[in-house]
Amino acid sequence: MTPYGSERSYNGLRLARVARNTDVILFLMADAASCAETGQQVPKGFCNIELVARSVARKGKLLPCGTCMDARGLNDREPVEGAQRSTMTELADETLAAEKVLVF
Repeated sequence: MTPYGSERSYNGLRLARVARNTDVILFLMADAASCAETGQQVPKGFCNIELVARSVARKGKLLPCGTCMDARGLNDREPVEGAQRSTMTELADETLAAEKVLVF
């Protein structure tokens, strides 16, 4: 499975990338965990989600779910630069501390 099956991951990343004056924390669950995978090979003419994820990681927190990464065989790879393998506990903590939560 990849994050390219629907546009949800892409649109969530795009919104996070352009959010201004905001502390962006993006938790990637299920297939979205693949957004933080390095070395993505994308057909010509398609957006490379890895590059968008990298830009989000530079300005905020990009947190791929560790369990979701393991379930997709991503456990042996490091996520994109700036992304940090995360846990459900961290998701719960960040959600409770957030002023707003959006789900894609």
